[in-house]
Amino acid sequence: MNKAYLLIGGNEGDRFLHMQQARANIEHICGVIEQVSSVYLTGAWGKTDQPDFLNQALLINTSLGAQDLLQANLSIEKTMGRIRTVQNAPRIVDIDILFYNREIIATPDLVIPHPRIAERRFVLEPLNEIAADFVHPVSGKTVRELLRECTDTLPVKKI
Repeated sequence: MNKAYLLIGGNEGDRFLHMQQARANIEHICGVIEQVSSVYLTGAWGKTDQPDFLNQALLINTSLGAQDLLQANLSIEKTMGRIRTVQNAPRIVDIDILFYNREIIATPDLVIPHPRIAERRFVLEPLNEIAADFVHPVSGKTVRELLRECTDTLPVKKI
């Protein structure tokens, strides 16, 4: 079995309900959710003229390979009504693979670890809650260290 850290979130509609549906879909399609962070209210990153997001980190135990996990996540997003328009646009749901085991993967459609983990407080805060000692396989730093060094100033508040 494989361990994958995911970040789920969204900023459209009933955000709590959408996150609950995303977790249920992930468990049904991808694997058992072993750990769940608190929910965090976060400012929009990149395109800031939109509603705040709710975000949550998950640790799942999955039999899926990394590429199949990506496809499953994209399928869940689509089933839940996500329509991809411009980058960083508002969305019902977003499911990102942050880490997959301790692997480093770089393909045209999948990069693991997620390439912007260290730049985003909205990723690091919930991830730190469930994986503070996890070592980033590229930087060699723990999630705790990455959070301490993060310069992102967007608001991130545990709900």
